[in-house]
Amino acid sequence: VSLLILSLFSVHVGYMLCIKNSSLVESASSHGQIVTKSEIFKKKLNCHLIRNGVGSHVWAGRGGELKDKMTELMPLIPVLDQYKSDTRTIVQLKEEVRNLSGSLLQIQEEMGAYDYEELQQRVLILEARLHACMQKLGCGKLTGISNPITIRASGSRFGSWMTDTMAPSSDSRVWYMDGYYKGRRVLEYRTLNDFITGQNFVQHLLPHPWAGTGHVVFNGSLYYNKYQSNIVVKYHFRSRSIVVQRSLNTAGYNNTFPYSWGGFSDIDFMVDENGLWAVYTTNQNAGNIVVSRMDPMTLEILRSWDTGYPKRSAGESFMICGTLYVTNSHLAGAKIYFAYYTNTSSYEYTDIPFHNQYSHISMLDYNPRERVLYTWNNGHQVIYNVTLFHVIKTSGEL
Repeated sequence: VSLLILSLFSVHVGYMLCIKNSSLVESASSHGQIVTKSEIFKKKLNCHLIRNGVGSHVWAGRGGELKDKMTELMPLIPVLDQYKSDTRTIVQLKEEVRNLSGSLLQIQEEMGAYDYEELQQRVLILEARLHACMQKLGCGKLTGISNPITIRASGSRFGSWMTDTMAPSSDSRVWYMDGYYKGRRVLEYRTLNDFITGQNFVQHLLPHPWAGTGHVVFNGSLYYNKYQSNIVVKYHFRSRSIVVQRSLNTAGYNNTFPYSWGGFSDIDFMVDENGLWAVYTTNQNAGNIVVSRMDPMTLEILRSWDTGYPKRSAGESFMICGTLYVTNSHLAGAKIYFAYYTNTSSYEYTDIPFHNQYSHISMLDYNPRERVLYTWNNGHQVIYNVTLFHVIKTSGEL
């Protein structure tokens, strides 16, 4: 599909350049200029021939437009005939015009049924089929993590960056929050490329400062932990206001139960294919990780699980398809060491290595839209691709 669209775009650009060049020939008012413009005329015909060779199977339905353009070009040939010093070029140009016109007629006769609109419709149908195929890829089990891809080096040692996990694919905005406590400044970049170059951003000033780096952007809102409290906040970017805030009763805060790296990382928001989650712990759970499914509208807890894994022994954690994956360290040599399955309320110890390139991870989150891990690693913004084990279900299966 991408190649077809690229072909359509490339041919269209070539055609527009040809038309632009031809207008220079047609506007020539003196005989002295016509000799110079004859070279532009020749370039125009070369463009038409390239178009015919590369994209004739796609642009058959637009052949009439080129045929009309050939009619407009024909009167230029007698003018060029006045200049006998370039007889060979003139003869060649005449022949190319005739050949191109004949080719266009043949294309129209053989492929007239496949006009541009019909081809476009076929592309849309193909895209729909591909999308349906992707939908059949059910949630999977994490089996591998790629080498890191460094997007940018910026900010302090600790921080977080993210995209909206619920936004359409055309929305590539990036949010950037430097630091792990007392911060209120959120930068919103228009595109990933703008984020890489550090340009085209707007600033949001939060009403309350944040704690930790466990923030997420979900469906146009930022979810974060209010500094020096166990209050969780939903801040709506468009209205620039707090929509709702709620206390996570008995949840530790202010470095009571952080990850192994500290940094006020007591409460960690996450988003996966199933929705919004919060990871934290309480005295009642003896410092073990609690994972809670949350209502993104009200911030009410829908259900909680006690994983039995001590939070202070975890470097970071993230959710994929309802499974909490925990690293054994935030330093070099870290690996995915523990997995808790909320669908069965069971766990297992794992051994999934990944390259901790900059040796100090302070944020690690999964993006279900892109199926990548976002990481803040010692002042570097990094992503990892993940490998999931899938079972592909066909429509005929129960």
